[in-house]
Amino acid sequence: MKKMWVPLIGLILGVLFGFLLPVKIPAFYSKYMSVAVLAALDSVFGGLRASMEDNFDNAIFLSGFFSNTLLAAFLAYIGDQLGVELYLAAVLVFGMRLFQNLAIIRRHLLKK
Repeated sequence: MKKMWVPLIGLILGVLFGFLLPVKIPAFYSKYMSVAVLAALDSVFGGLRASMEDNFDNAIFLSGFFSNTLLAAFLAYIGDQLGVELYLAAVLVFGMRLFQNLAIIRRHLLKK
């Protein structure tokens, strides 16, 4: 249960840095950033879920975090090159996984 704090602290620090640092992302990159943030949040909630199930592994969390984020941004880029809104597939998949992980975390917390 104590490893559960690793993804939670990472999420909190990331949100704080995002609000405190004056970084402006051009509108052109909004698709890429939206799917990358969604993929990153999916990894964080997956890490919280794994921690609650006593199945958390830092290597799996970090590799999943970066590979999901890069894959989502790459899908958006390929979609732009092909003229297809391919980023919507990433939004759908990562959005569904995010809500699924959140539901499992909620059930786990309510059972305690």
